[in-house]
Amino acid sequence: QWQYKNVESGNDMDMFRAWDIATGGLSPSGDTIVVCVIDDGVNANHEDLQGNIWLNHEEIPGNGIDDDQNGYIDDHKGWNVKSENDDVYSGGNHGTPVVGIVGAKGNNAIGVSGVNWNVKVMMVNYGESSEANALSAYAYAYKMRKRYNESKGKNGAYIVATNASWGIDKTKAEQAPLWCALYDSLGRIGILNCGATANANVDVDEEGDLPTSCESEYLISVTNLNKSDVKVNASGYGRKSI
Repeated sequence: QWQYKNVESGNDMDMFRAWDIATGGLSPSGDTIVVCVIDDGVNANHEDLQGNIWLNHEEIPGNGIDDDQNGYIDDHKGWNVKSENDDVYSGGNHGTPVVGIVGAKGNNAIGVSGVNWNVKVMMVNYGESSEANALSAYAYAYKMRKRYNESKGKNGAYIVATNASWGIDKTKAEQAPLWCALYDSLGRIGILNCGATANANVDVDEEGDLPTSCESEYLISVTNLNKSDVKVNASGYGRKSI
């Protein structure tokens, strides 16, 4: 995994320096760290992800009751925006490797290491790329972190970040004002957000891209670099946005 330690060129994340301090799991205050991945589902039985998949332990699965009174019925595994239930373990062709990058078990001689070895990854299935679905997906993370804050850790989830490796190509921020404004709302309650830009060699400052052209101090918009620290051709760029 050259992105952590690149012996050829040194272009890497220097993750070993971070792992010498901590490998995820708990905050200094003892909060269980959660990252919300908004994607197409996850293979929760993957041998390198077991134990790192978030569950809503306040919710009794399958009883048709909103046990924790968060506005979602039976959201034990997370939330599926389209089917309006917690069916997030189906699909996952794209979401599973994304979850692995965030939180595959580290140093266990299986598969790969995630950035966080012991983090809990919350899965929200966004269904399809639209502003309405984006609002619904992020709303789940927002409500769960807000509940955590207001209850001083007794309810909800300590979500510190979200990730969206999807979006709408060639669409400008002003065409989705509610979507873009949501990142400020998420940031104000303690959630940092990451968005991946287009899988095409386009200047998103000129062409537009959602969500990566949204202007928010709480959104980090990223592209794709190779091990020589050169942008991959089939990836977006933008001096202002990326």
